[in-house]
Amino acid sequence: MKEAMLYEKLEDKKVRCFLCAHGCHISSGKRGICAVRENIDGTLYSLVYGKVISANIDPIEKKPLFHFYPGSTSFSIATVGCNFRCEHCQNYEISQFPRERPDVPIPGNDMTPEDIVNLAERNRCKSISYTYTEPTIFFEFAYDCAKLAHEKGIKNVFVSNGYTSPEATRLIAPYLDGNNIDLKGGAEFYKKICHAKVEPVKETIKLMKELGVWVEVTTLIIPGHNDSEVDLRSIAEFIKSIDPAMPWHVTQFYPTYKMTDVPRTPVRTLRWARQMGLDIGLKYVYEGNVPGEGGENTYCPNCKELLIHRFGFSIGEIKMKNGKCINCGMQLAGVWK
Repeated sequence: MKEAMLYEKLEDKKVRCFLCAHGCHISSGKRGICAVRENIDGTLYSLVYGKVISANIDPIEKKPLFHFYPGSTSFSIATVGCNFRCEHCQNYEISQFPRERPDVPIPGNDMTPEDIVNLAERNRCKSISYTYTEPTIFFEFAYDCAKLAHEKGIKNVFVSNGYTSPEATRLIAPYLDGNNIDLKGGAEFYKKICHAKVEPVKETIKLMKELGVWVEVTTLIIPGHNDSEVDLRSIAEFIKSIDPAMPWHVTQFYPTYKMTDVPRTPVRTLRWARQMGLDIGLKYVYEGNVPGEGGENTYCPNCKELLIHRFGFSIGEIKMKNGKCINCGMQLAGVWK
């Protein structure tokens, strides 16, 4: 265990955590909504510091980040736990583990920030991704890893639900280079499916952008839940209001966890959503989880030249130089080699 960051002590050995937008008030002997931060006799502790449940070398495209060192690899880590309870979570076995099995000791391999950075270096990874579960809930470990990685010239990436508090966002931003943030739907979707609110997510997207972190947004489109024109148009218009060049990934849902009765997203729905985003004025909209359909390629917004050909997480060809279109010379938004 490690004493938590971003909390304050209250009367009667209670604490208020302000790591994420839930702002949990936690009595002694209790845990927050994430189930991995516990008040022990008036001091808040992270129960997952260094408890790595998953570690892999992934293509950066898997995050998905399409405008951030394309073709590079990212050393990807997670602990158990999450501050959301999404009914469609694809990693629910680890994200919901502490909540669903509170009497079982926190699982994971004991690792130090030095271990993580050394493994990233040894495997020639361009970045370290804090992913699979919500990185905010293992913030202390991610923060220590990110600072050390930054010193070594290794980039840092969050794959996040965006419920990070402004205080935590400002603290991590100097060491964070990229962030793919889910914008899952409207207010009712967040309340019913995620047990959270949408506005803090929007505020995090805005603040990350203001602080100079490269941001891409993902929406997993779930039939019958967030696939209406009203829902998707609202998301696209919100992204455009921040930056029309912020990439938007519209991604295929597949049945899992508590939503096994919901069908996969039809490809035509993804295609329609992508075209709507482009028509609204977004420069880069991508279809996810449907390799080979063509909606995962990057085209020049100016001359429409095919610049990055993708098949799933694989890069076929990159026709850019220093982030510029080789045909017309337009500079594309992103973080390039």
